[in-house]
Amino acid sequence: MDIFLQLIVTGLATGGVYGLIALGFVLIYKATSILNLATGAFMSLGAFVCLSMLTQAGAPFWVAFTGTLVFAFLLGLIIERLILRQLIGEPIISVIMVTIGLAFMLQGITHIIWSPEYRSFPEIFPPEPLDLNFAIVPSGLLWGFVFAIIGTLIFILIFKFTRTGVAMRATANDQQAALSMGISVRWIFALSWSFGAIAAVIGGIVIGNISGISIYMGDIGLKVLAVIILGGLDSIGGAIIGGFIIGILENLTGLYIDPLVGGGAKAVAPFFILVIILMIRPYGLFGKKIIERV
Repeated sequence: MDIFLQLIVTGLATGGVYGLIALGFVLIYKATSILNLATGAFMSLGAFVCLSMLTQAGAPFWVAFTGTLVFAFLLGLIIERLILRQLIGEPIISVIMVTIGLAFMLQGITHIIWSPEYRSFPEIFPPEPLDLNFAIVPSGLLWGFVFAIIGTLIFILIFKFTRTGVAMRATANDQQAALSMGISVRWIFALSWSFGAIAAVIGGIVIGNISGISIYMGDIGLKVLAVIILGGLDSIGGAIIGGFIIGILENLTGLYIDPLVGGGAKAVAPFFILVIILMIRPYGLFGKKIIERV
C-alpha cells in the first residue's frame, strides 16, 4: 500500500470533518458578518449532550443525535436573542470579543456539569474500516466523512432552493434591501446562529466518535479558522474545499516535514497556511473581494 495515497485519502476524510465544522463559522458570517469564535464551545457542549443521552438516558444513537440537533437549534436561538441581538449596531470587533467571552462561558458550563475528564463515545458505527485496495479508511473517519458530506449537502440545498435560504442570502447581500422586501432580518440572524450551532454540534459528535471528548476538544475550532480563511469566509463550498486542502497538507506535513524538524510541524501547519493566505489572498480562494470607494 502506497503511504502517500493512504495519507491523501485519510486527509480527505479528515478535511471533510474540518469543512463541516467550518460551516458553523460560515453560516453565521454569511448573514451577520460576525466571526463566531465560540464555535468550538458549541462543539464540545453538543458532544457532551449527545453522550449523556446515549449513556445516561439510554437513548438509541439516532434519537440522541436528533435530540442534540434540537438542543443546538434552541441554543442558537437563545444566544442570539439574549446576547447578540443587544449588540446590533455595535462595532464588529465588540461583537467578536463577546463571542470569545461566550466561548469561555459555555466551556465553564460544560466543566461544571460534566467535569474536565476525558470521555469516550460508546460504539456507534460498525468498526470495520473501508478497504479501497490502495488505501484504508478507518471507521471513525469514514462515518465522519459521510456525516460531513450529508450535512454540507443539506445546508447547500437549504441555501439554494428554499425560501429561508433565499432570505438568508438576501440578508447577507444587503440587509436594507432585505428589510424593504419584508424579510425579518432579526429572524434570519437567529436562524443563522441556530444553523451554525447545528453544524458545530454535528462536528463535535463526529470528532467525539473518532477520538473521544473533553471540554477542551473545542480548541480544534482555532484550527478550522485556517480552513475558512483559505476557502473564503462567506463560501460554503469554499469551507469544504478548504477543509480537504488543510486535511491533506496536515498529513503530508506529518510525513515529510516532521522527521526533518523533530516533530510538531503537523500541528502548526494549518496556522502557517493561515498566515500565508492572509498575506497573499486575504479574502480566500472563493470568498468575495470587497472594494470600498471613499
